[in-house]
Amino acid sequence: MAERRQLHLGAFMRPVSIHVGAWRYPGAIADANFNLPALVRFIRTLEAAKFDAFFMADHLALLNMPREALQRSATVTSFDPLTLLPALAMVTERIGLIATASTTYNDPYHIARKFASLDHISGGRAGWNLVTTSNPDAALNFGHDAHMAHGERYQRAREFFDVVTGLWDSFADDAFIRDTESGIYFDPDRVHVLNHKGPELSVRGPLNVARPVQGWPVIVQAGASEAGRQIAAETAEAVFASAGTLADGQAFYADVKGRMAAIGRDPDHLKILPACFVVVGESVAEAREKRALLDSFVHADSAIAALSIALGTDAAKFDPDGPLPEIPESNQSKSGRERAIALAKRENLTVRQLAQRLGGYGGLAMVGTPQTIADEMEAWFEGRGCDGFNIMFPFLPEGLDDFATKVVPELQRRGLFRREYAGTTLREHLGLPRPENRFFPVRAKAAE
Repeated sequence: MAERRQLHLGAFMRPVSIHVGAWRYPGAIADANFNLPALVRFIRTLEAAKFDAFFMADHLALLNMPREALQRSATVTSFDPLTLLPALAMVTERIGLIATASTTYNDPYHIARKFASLDHISGGRAGWNLVTTSNPDAALNFGHDAHMAHGERYQRAREFFDVVTGLWDSFADDAFIRDTESGIYFDPDRVHVLNHKGPELSVRGPLNVARPVQGWPVIVQAGASEAGRQIAAETAEAVFASAGTLADGQAFYADVKGRMAAIGRDPDHLKILPACFVVVGESVAEAREKRALLDSFVHADSAIAALSIALGTDAAKFDPDGPLPEIPESNQSKSGRERAIALAKRENLTVRQLAQRLGGYGGLAMVGTPQTIADEMEAWFEGRGCDGFNIMFPFLPEGLDDFATKVVPELQRRGLFRREYAGTTLREHLGLPRPENRFFPVRAKAAE
């Protein structure tokens, strides 16, 4: 009998809560986003609950909203993901460590070297969230006067993936001999010089870090646009998705997995994990009261700023009590714009109402008891709307503790989630194969 499919759980931890009012919630750690002891506490709680991974988003610009909103943001200061995650690797043993790193404002050699190092430091628990930067203000921090166009960003990202993975394959797995008698440390014939010269990138190589423990760190992708779906189908092993309804989730799931099958990739080698904002209560009414209190901490300045960022245009110019007008495309995130427009249409929201929702959190939310939340998760999972979820906690530490100690046991009781880790690497947690080195296939064992 085939084993029952089990869902996967990632924890979205940068910012530690996506909700802009989280730091003001009673009992919350106000500086949790920039508090190392708190982050250590959080990741240990997540590992005890057997989460697959600790997931860190990133942003490369600060002045992307009006001062009135900026002064209310708890995310103006936060750790660089690839500085923090090696530190967290030292206080954990099993949980995966996923960091976002932009292909728009990085070079492939840097990315390959940092993630290969993290994979070795953590014993094979690294993941790279491959993203293109949508915020045009980031260009000004990297010596550019204008932001790269959307299509160009994805063209560069696709080539970037090929270069980084090629660099990870620089050394054969058996390249390091370390023979103290002969004095031979490694075999130069088991090293590949990439010599990549493409439309966007030129990189010689080889990488000066041994091949990662996992072969490659797990490749994660987060785009939902046409270009984002295609690059996910071609390259990703996990997708940080953003469907707001089960029907949307099922459509995205079928689309991306169908694209994989069409190009010869095994659809089971990609895990689709939509973001899910979870508020737990002893009753549904209590959970809703918690959400309402949390939403009350969102100031109008923050709400309008969040809407402006999502739409790629200044939302302050709209009639706050009127419907959302037609919004032209911009050079920012296409999927973020489409999600905001779809939410406004689906729930017939005014500009003010939409801003308030996005100022808090406007995506998929499960607000209820451990049992009702598990019911919803099971419906998504069994209905092929996802392979699991990236959990967004409403406030910390309470929101994280509630999920870890109340919802996880309910999912375990139903046989939907692991009680113990079966492996030690992130690939093993997610049921993903270790990629073969493209330059040095595994040698056949000599006949005995």
